[in-house]
Amino acid sequence: MQRLPVITAFGGFNPAGRSSFHRGYHRLVLDSLGAAERADTLADLAALMGLRQGEEAGQPVDAALERRVLDGTLVRELEQRFYDYRKCHYHQPAELSNTEGFTFEMTARQLPDPLPEDWQVESLGEGRVRVHCSGLSVMLDSYREIPVASAGQLPTGFEPSREYNSRFHPRGLQLAILGASDAVQSLGIDWDTVVSAAGPDKISVYASSAMSQLDPYGNGGLLQSRLRGTRVSSKQLALGLTSMPADFVNAYVLGSVGTTGAVAGACATYLYNLRAAVEDIRHGRARVAVVGAAEAPLVPEVVDGYTTMGALANVDGLRKLFPGEIDYRRASRPFGENCGFTLGEGSQWAILMDDELALELGASIHGAVANVFVNADGTKKSISAPGPGNYLTVARALAETRAIVGEESLRRRSFVQAHGSSTPQNRVTESAIFDRVAGAFGIEGWPVCAVKAYLGHTVAAASGDQLITSLGMFRRGILPGITTIDRVADDVHHQHLDISLEHRERAPESLDVAFLNSKGFGGNNATASVLAPHLVEKMLARRHGEKALSAARQRNEAVQERALEYDRRASRGDLNAIYRFGEGLVDESAIEVSAERMTLPGLEPVELPADNPFDDMC
Repeated sequence: MQRLPVITAFGGFNPAGRSSFHRGYHRLVLDSLGAAERADTLADLAALMGLRQGEEAGQPVDAALERRVLDGTLVRELEQRFYDYRKCHYHQPAELSNTEGFTFEMTARQLPDPLPEDWQVESLGEGRVRVHCSGLSVMLDSYREIPVASAGQLPTGFEPSREYNSRFHPRGLQLAILGASDAVQSLGIDWDTVVSAAGPDKISVYASSAMSQLDPYGNGGLLQSRLRGTRVSSKQLALGLTSMPADFVNAYVLGSVGTTGAVAGACATYLYNLRAAVEDIRHGRARVAVVGAAEAPLVPEVVDGYTTMGALANVDGLRKLFPGEIDYRRASRPFGENCGFTLGEGSQWAILMDDELALELGASIHGAVANVFVNADGTKKSISAPGPGNYLTVARALAETRAIVGEESLRRRSFVQAHGSSTPQNRVTESAIFDRVAGAFGIEGWPVCAVKAYLGHTVAAASGDQLITSLGMFRRGILPGITTIDRVADDVHHQHLDISLEHRERAPESLDVAFLNSKGFGGNNATASVLAPHLVEKMLARRHGEKALSAARQRNEAVQERALEYDRRASRGDLNAIYRFGEGLVDESAIEVSAERMTLPGLEPVELPADNPFDDMC
């Protein structure tokens, strides 16, 4: 018997806003919400964006403010808070020559080392010199347009750096702190209570970025500093590591001494980390697993790199799709006529518990992750091209899920969250996989959703976006349509699929399973199966009995009230991010050590392994 990894909390931030309590999901389906829900969603975003403060926060927004909220969320034209894509700085190399040579003055400390052979240097005193040389190799300040003008950006006015003491932290790590804090506070259970119940060694944290932290405070600054004539800082290399989202959350949000890891796999990074968490819980290695990812790729070098690959939707390509004025809000166009994907930034986190602990603590049940399947592509020609591995992950996920929920549930009450990157190649290859596998399993009209149409591609956090959106769909029953396209492209395979261009509303109980699919560069394919909360509760009742489930529901009342108090504060703009810098440091001299157990100050004892796992061999 394996333990069930139950989703007890979730949180994060992306171009739709705050993820906890389905806030970001509500922004995606805003046009299908009732008047009260719509007004609440807009008020929450207005507070997050700094458009409402104090007593005004939480109050209904007027038409002008609503327009600012709508225009400042989701995919849109790139804002200059990142950089001016029309005037992006670079260095133009040049060789200067003159028959009479060059003479110029400079400070002595600016002299190159070693001096060029043709330089004649004369001291002028007071730290200045005169130089004469026959020619110069120089780098001239120049500016050019990067022809990619759209991105999925955090809501306008919301800056993670202002929410805690984030000095010298790369933007991706700022997002990691805020996203994990959002998830932990939405749990509604004091974290020390969770650690005490699970045991400090039974907590796992798995999180990563895919591309590392590439802004000036991370690897970007590390690689640029000397070439820009500045110094490398003592922080840039360490803060640039892909493991830092997990490391920061362990150190500054949770204070965890449990298992940790960072699994990177291009666009499938989130699902790789989710797989590690699921494996830990299913096999009893952990009772609680915190899963996340954070990515902040909106820097010129990253955009330039993807642009050179021909991967991004650029201005020329969009101009062909929009003969008049380009609609940058519709730049990301999964399964329609498209010209490349749109980068986005974000961070998503989920807290999983084993089924027994979730009931014991009265945790909220948002769903469960049955499994995550991963397969490579085998032999490849182009390392960035798709391959056959995704056929295996999708088929394996459907087959196991059929064994769990039955044929009828799989065929009638499941849906798929597509990778849906918005490239011409993806729309063909991914739709072919879904269509062929659906046909093999007898599925007709399989609903296909693609949240990158709204959020862009947040790389490591992309499948976190899919997961959080699916939890909202389980709760509310509205399946987001691909509203950025006018029609499904002619080369898309959809004989057995339902690719809707409009939101569809169903009874939440009619949605049993979500499949999250990811197709990453290099052959990083992953598919996760996520079970709806109403299905999970039936499974819990069968394993633990109705009496245990009823008792858990009673305990959950206080849990929900505490969680909702956080939501009320956050909706007024008070995120109160958890950042425990230097708090609760462990006095290593006070650690109690024996051959059977170890006790860290303030924590429950950790029992050391005593059983031989290979007793049949030695």
